Amino acid sequence: MAGGIEVEQVITCIDCGGRAHLISYPPEDGWQPGDLVVYRCEDCLDRWDLVVPDEEGNVPDSDDS
Repeated sequence: MAGGIEVEQVITCIDCGGRAHLISYPPEDGWQPGDLVVYRCEDCLDRWDLVVPDEEGNVPDSDDS
């Protein structure tokens, strides 16, 4: 990966507490703030669509130009 922000490969599912695995493929230029990452829980099979935050933990507003 050529830079960008590192995202977690596994997160905790908010609904059941299980392990949710990253199912999105990383972009060629790496993850950037505002990118969508998708996880799937191995226990309850819920899908989680999350937005990559910036270095300060803020999520970019899609209305910002």
